[in-house]
Formats: sequence, structure tokens, C-alpha cells
Amino acid sequence: MARPQTQPARGMRDFLPEDVRRREYVIGVIADVYRRYGFEPLETPAVENIETLMGKYGEEGDRLIFKILKRGEEGRQTGLTDLALRYDLTVPLARVVAEYRGALPRVFKRYQVQPVWRADRPQKGRFREFYQCDVDIVGSRSPIVETELCAAVSDVLERLGFEDFTIRLNDRRVLTGLLDAAGLPADQHGTALVAIDKLDKIGIAGVREDLQGRGVAEGIAARLVAVFAHPAEVGASGIAPARAWHDLLAAWTEGTLAAAGLGGTLGPASAEAQAARESLESILALSRETSAARHMQLDLSLARGLSYYTGAIMEISVPDLAGSLGGGGRYDGLIGMFLGEQIPACGFSLGLERILVVMSERQMFPPALTSVSADVLMTIWSAERAADAIALATSLRRAGVRVDVYPDADKLGKQFKYASSRHIPFVAVVGDDEAARGEVTIKDLNTGEQRTVARADAVTLLKDDRR
Repeated sequence: MARPQTQPARGMRDFLPEDVRRREYVIGVIADVYRRYGFEPLETPAVENIETLMGKYGEEGDRLIFKILKRGEEGRQTGLTDLALRYDLTVPLARVVAEYRGALPRVFKRYQVQPVWRADRPQKGRFREFYQCDVDIVGSRSPIVETELCAAVSDVLERLGFEDFTIRLNDRRVLTGLLDAAGLPADQHGTALVAIDKLDKIGIAGVREDLQGRGVAEGIAARLVAVFAHPAEVGASGIAPARAWHDLLAAWTEGTLAAAGLGGTLGPASAEAQAARESLESILALSRETSAARHMQLDLSLARGLSYYTGAIMEISVPDLAGSLGGGGRYDGLIGMFLGEQIPACGFSLGLERILVVMSERQMFPPALTSVSADVLMTIWSAERAADAIALATSLRRAGVRVDVYPDADKLGKQFKYASSRHIPFVAVVGDDEAARGEVTIKDLNTGEQRTVARADAVTLLKDDRR
């Protein structure tokens, strides 16, 4: 009989102690920053009703939902599903708001850190099970909402040690207006956005090929490519691409495209696109007093693949990672699908796994976080002294010292070696002589120094040396 496989399912992972400490460190920073902004914690079930999730993410997103067969014979024979693992944390939030609307404040600010599942193809930094770290504000259309979200996310990344990240900013109404102005039929907007969203991965030529492969007419694809290639060409001449995107948006909404070298490429901007430009300018202006100002850039090529976005959209990129560290946007229509009335909402999601990948590669974690599991190892002198050792360990723990108790009365050398292998800096020994005098011997494994002190002084010694 063959041995059962010991590897986790493809796209899933086991987390060993060092991995867990790193994850807890990052999650702790995220939660601390979000609480400082007034966000409250929320948790939702791993499993949702299938109708809750389907139709909320667009055609490609719906295909990646992990569906669960109905229980019993019917599900096995027919393949019918009635439940699914949650795809993200945003749709469950919309359901929660609809369910508990009367019990929530008028403006509901929540953060949520939980796993989600996608039937995706695993690759570097992309898994089938992964954690999202979401922060959302429900109940306001003010651009202060986007400003606060971008500032909070920026504070998180700076606290973690990131410096070179960019928060790309756009608005879905601008994209919709550009597609309309290029002559693209409304029923092709979704598929075109999927292609445009790959611009940073496949380049402008790849986007043109992808658009035509998705059935976009050659002339319309050419017009769209001209628009999205233009800032890159301007940027190559020495002008910052972010400035070029700003100039392009201004020229289009003000009807001066000819002066920008794109005359005849696009029709006039819609009223919604005009409003979107004002909203983007407000977000950029309000963000000047926050940490986000150092990282935020307008980028009209940013599309974000999910279909529920209705306004501003954001995405974070770093130079050495394909894909993003996180993203989000405004989804004013999503809660209305459950509640029957429109409630404005906006959110940002950080990808914990990708943050961990980059931080590990750049060695950004504090050294003690990955190496020290306890402050002191409590050795066992003999089986008769075991209860005494546990009593001392208990008193040290109550005083805030992390104590690992060795489980066997082995030779002291073996116990010291165990402590060293686990990077525990101190060992505590209570032998017959120490016990008779009410003392304990503390040895520093890094320096070899050894001191015998009264048991009551052991806490002070360990805490002082720990500093």
C-alpha cells in the first residue's frame, strides 16, 4: 500500500513556527494602524451561499470561485452546488451590511483579516488559499473616504519598511468614458477592461492583440492603444508618466485633444467622466497632508478586473513584484444588490502573501522575530525537581517572561544544546544546591556568563538582559 501524500494540496501551504511569527507580525502592524484610523474588526464565515458570490466578480472572476457540492446523493450524482468558499472579503461585507443595517453606524468603518480561496493557477506570490487584509468605509460618497483608505494603507506599508511602492489611482467612470469615446459598444466594456488591466504585464502591443482576440474591432482597438500608449511615449521624452496621464485627462475633458496630439482619436468626455476627474483631483489634493502623497500617482491605464467597481480604483505596485501588493476601489452599487437601496462604499485590500514574499526576499523582518521562540529554557535537573522547575517557570511567565520548559530530565549538556538549536538565549537551572538555598542559576548561552541569584531576582535579571 502506497504511503499517503504528505504535501499540502496544490496552491495551499503549511505554516511552520517562523512563518506564523512573520504573519502575525505583519497582521499586527496592519490591525494597529487600522485601529488608529477608527476601523473596527469584523469576521465572516469561510463558506457563503453560492448565489451570494456568483455574478459579483465578472465572468473571469466567477470561474475562479471554489464551489462546494450539495451534500448527499443529489450533489454527488448531479454536480449541483449550493455553497462556495468565499472569493474575497468585499462581497461578504456587502451581505453583512444588508443583513445588519439597523445595528450598524451610519458610517461603518471595518477592517477584516481572513483567508479567501480562488481556483487559480498557482505561481510566485499567488496561491489558491491566501489571506486578504481589507479595510472599508460604508455610508459616504465623500473623497475623504478614498483619502483615508490610501493614507491608512500607506502608513501600514511604511511601518513595515516599504519605501518604493506606488499607489496607482484611476476612476472606473474615466475608463468607461474612454471606451465610449473610442466607439466601443457597451457590451464589450467588460472584456476590454480585462485586456487593459494587463498593460503593465504584456505591454501595449500585447493589449492590442488581446483586445482584437476578444472581438474588439481593429479600428477601435487601434484608438484605445493610441490613448494608452500616448503617456508612455511622452514619458520617454523625459516627462513623468503620472504628469502625462494628468495632462491627457485634462485635454480630453476640456476638449483639447488635438493640442495633445490625439485629435480625432476620442469623442467628447461624458458628464460622468468630468465628475470623475473632479473626484480624482479632490483625492489627490486631500492626500497631500498624508503619507500617501509620497506614493500616489494618477494612471488612466489602471482597470482592476472586478466588475463591481463604480468609481475611484487604486492599486499598489512595487518594482520587484509581478502583480500588485493590493488594491481596491469604490463599489457604490454592490450593497444595493442585497439591500434594495444604494449605499456608497469603498475599500482597499492588501495581499498578505505577497507582502510576506517581498519582505522575505528583501530581509525586512526584525531578526528577533524569526529566531527567538522564548527568553529562557527551564531545565529539568531531575524527575524529583520537575514540579519545582514548573513552579519557577509559572512565576516567570506571570511576570511576562517567555519560558520553554524542557520535558525530560536529560543531561544538562543535551538540554543546553536544545536551547541553542532553538535560539533561546538563556537557560535556568535549579539543582539540589540551588533549591536548598532558594536560588536559580541563569546562563547566557551567547556569552557563556553564568550567575546564581535568588529566585525572586530572576525576573529582573532576565528582563534586564533581554533589553
